[in-house]
Amino acid sequence: MRYLPLSDADRRQMLNVIGAKSIDDLYVDVPKAVLNAKIDLPPHRGELEVERIMGAMAAKNRAAGAGPFFVGCGAYKHHVPASVDHVIQRSEFLTSYTPYQPEIAQGTLQYLFEFQTQIAALTGMEVANASMYDGSTACAEAALMARRVTKRGRVVLSGALHPHYAATTRTNVELLGDKVAQLPIDIEGQEDLAAAIDAETSCVIVQTPDVFGNLCDLSALSKACQAKGVLLVAVVTEIMSLGAVKSPGEMGADIVVGEGQSIGNGLNFGGPYVGFFATREKLIRQTPGRYCGMTVDADGRRGFVLTLSTREQHIRRDKATSNICTNSGLCALAFTVHMTLLGEAGLRRVAMLNHEAACKTAEALAGVKGVSMLTKSYFNEFTLRLPTNAAGVVEKLAAEGVLAGVPGERLWPHDKAAHDLLIVAATECVTDGDIGAFRTALEKLL
Repeated sequence: MRYLPLSDADRRQMLNVIGAKSIDDLYVDVPKAVLNAKIDLPPHRGELEVERIMGAMAAKNRAAGAGPFFVGCGAYKHHVPASVDHVIQRSEFLTSYTPYQPEIAQGTLQYLFEFQTQIAALTGMEVANASMYDGSTACAEAALMARRVTKRGRVVLSGALHPHYAATTRTNVELLGDKVAQLPIDIEGQEDLAAAIDAETSCVIVQTPDVFGNLCDLSALSKACQAKGVLLVAVVTEIMSLGAVKSPGEMGADIVVGEGQSIGNGLNFGGPYVGFFATREKLIRQTPGRYCGMTVDADGRRGFVLTLSTREQHIRRDKATSNICTNSGLCALAFTVHMTLLGEAGLRRVAMLNHEAACKTAEALAGVKGVSMLTKSYFNEFTLRLPTNAAGVVEKLAAEGVLAGVPGERLWPHDKAAHDLLIVAATECVTDGDIGAFRTALEKLL
C-alpha cells in the first residue's frame, strides 16, 4: 500500500503559500536537459546475467593484495587476522543497532568501552569517545570543539596536514564564520606554527606523522599553545605508528584525533573506516559523539551504559556539542578485536616491522638515479622527489604491476611545485621481492 500523506488540496495550499502555480515551478532553475535527461541504462536482466556483468566490472579494479603495493596517505594496507572478520560477522554484532537499551546491549556497550580504553592508552590521553565516522570529520569536530572551549574563531592548520582533513575542517568552521589560516606546504617539517598564533586563535592543528611522513615533536608547540590559551590538536592518520613513537598526549596535545583503519580494518576501496577522538578529562563535556561508561546495577554487578551523550539526538539541537548521529560501531569492534589479539607487545612488534620495511624501501629507492629522499625522520611513510611528473610515473608503474604510492598532484593538483613528489608507504605486508620489483621498474622507467 503506497503511503501518500498529502492530498491535492494540501499540495495546492502549500503552493499558494509560496506563490508557485505548480510543482514544476520549483524546478525552473534546473536545465531541462538535466531534469528530463534520459538515463542510459541497459534493459533489465536476470540474476545470473547481472552477476556476470557486475563481476566483470569488479574485475577491472586492482586489489591491494594483487602485487607490490606502496600506497598510503591516510589509508594503509595492513594484515588483518581472519579471526577479526570471524568475530565481527557474528549476528550479535553484525546486525546490532544503537545500544539505547543497555539491558539488552551489554555486549555492544562493553566493546565500545574497550575501544575507548584502547584509544586513550594509544594516544596518551585521559578519555576517548566511542568513535567517529572517519579521521577527517573527527578533525573538523576538534576544531568546532576548540571554538566552544576558547570562545575564539580562528583555526591554524599545518602546511603538512593531509589536504582532505584540511578541506573538511575548513568547510565546517568557515560555515560558522570562523577564519582558517593554513601555512604553506611544508615538505621537510620546518614550519613555525607557534608564530602563526594570535589572540583570536582557538586551536592549532598539526599532523604526526604528517602527510609527507615526517615525525613531529610537538612538545615546544604545546608549550607555546598553552601560554596563549590555545588548544593543540594532533592528527594521526596512521595509528599503527603509536606502537613505536611517543604519543601526542605525552607531548602535550589537548585533543588527539585521526583514523583507526590501520588496525582491524581493510582498505575496502575507501571505506567504511573508523575515526577516533581523545582528549583531556577536563574537556570531556565539550566533546562530540557518545561515551560508554562502566557502572554497577542494583545488585552490584558490573554493567555498561551510554553516558554524556551531548549530541542532538539526546538534547536540544541548539545545545548539542555535535550533530554526529552514530559511530562506526562495527569498524570500532574490528579495531578492538585486532588490538586485543595483538596486545601491547604484538603492536610494538608489528610497528617495528613497518619501520624496517620503510627503511629498506627508502634505501632501495633513494639509490635510483635522479631520485632524492626528502623525509628525514619517518615511521612507515616518506616522500621522494622524482626527476619528472610523479603522476605519470605512478600510472606507468601501475601498468607494470607496481602500485608505487601517491603522487603529489593527486593531493595538490593546483600546486606545480608538488607535482614531482611521490609519497611512498611500506607496511609489514611489503616483502623484499616487492621492494626489488619497485626499484627495478622505477630504474627502467627513469
